Amino acid sequence: MAKDYITGKKTTFGNTRSHALNSNRRAWKPNLQKVRILVDGKPKRVWVSTKTLKSGKVTRA
Repeated sequence: MAKDYITGKKTTFGNTRSHALNSNRRAWKPNLQKVRILVDGKPKRVWVSTKTLKSGKVTRA
């Protein structure tokens, strides 16, 4: 579910490192919002990241 409809941005995984270089698995999730946007001229409710919204890549319905 956690995927940007426009850019395809999704959860990425990696390690969190302490000063002693201990590693623990963690996830970075995009800031997704469920919004109504125009897709092919029709309103559709999809998950879009806030970065995509702020950049003006979509037009809200």
